[in-house]
Amino acid sequence: MIATNIWLWVGFVGFILAMLSLDLGVFHRSPHEVRPTEAAVWTGVWVVLALVFAAGLLLDYGHDVSLTFVTGYVIEESLSVDNLFVILLIFQYFAVPKVCQHRVLFYGILGALVMRGVFIGLGAVLIARFHWILFLFGAMLVVTGVRMAFKSGDDEFDGAANPIVRLVHRTMPMSKEFEGKHFFIVEAGRRVATPLLLVLILVEVTDLIFAIDSIPATFGVTTDPFLVFTSNIFAILGLRSLYFLLAAVVDRFYLLKYALALILTFVGVKMLGESFFQIDIVLSLGIILGVLAAAVAASLVWPRRSGGNSTKKA
Repeated sequence: MIATNIWLWVGFVGFILAMLSLDLGVFHRSPHEVRPTEAAVWTGVWVVLALVFAAGLLLDYGHDVSLTFVTGYVIEESLSVDNLFVILLIFQYFAVPKVCQHRVLFYGILGALVMRGVFIGLGAVLIARFHWILFLFGAMLVVTGVRMAFKSGDDEFDGAANPIVRLVHRTMPMSKEFEGKHFFIVEAGRRVATPLLLVLILVEVTDLIFAIDSIPATFGVTTDPFLVFTSNIFAILGLRSLYFLLAAVVDRFYLLKYALALILTFVGVKMLGESFFQIDIVLSLGIILGVLAAAVAASLVWPRRSGGNSTKKA
């Protein structure tokens, strides 16, 4: 375990804050539409930074720790694809201007960092005191994986029936139209929220829901809070650029849903069976990467017949 080294935590959090400041304060000071080329560059940057971090772990802590981080990172990054699809549906439903989407995702990421930090800290404390919780996490992942495999692929976001949308409309005054990058404006002498704030709240709730599955999945790889936290954070930070890179084509990889279901089930079984068998981290990483690669390849070889989902504006 390397979680007891306080300077690792301080250094990592400082690095993340510096990168976020550079992102918003320099590269995205002026709101603009993020093009696929820019998204590809930033996706590459975050992947490279994660690999450099893994290399640092390799030098300081050895082969197993480094591979454990990479495995957790791959699990989190792959599970985020399902999250991306939900965010895409939300953006389409509310017709969020493309120049504002990066701003929503940026502040959504900030909220996700805090929420996941709290979840991981709580999970680490519970596991340290009650080891049987790992078996509960494992069972939950198996159930989630099976449900995901059999869930209909034609889900749509219905803002009119969404309880979060209804709650926000009941609890705060809101303008009818977007007002550029602003979350709040003054209208008729009073401060009101814009639809952009509603979208941000929905994105935060979406990440909260996905964190309930993804964080236990990483705990299935390691119980070291530092490795769980860093793999989560690197995956989350790459989520924004990955969204702009895959938003137009994510629906093509329709078989990824089954790959993610299989990965969740695999990790869940691994957690449930830890008293009876151990799966080497190299083998675990190979299985996860193999399942993802097979799903992507199969989606391209056997494309789904067109019939896409329809979305409607609020």
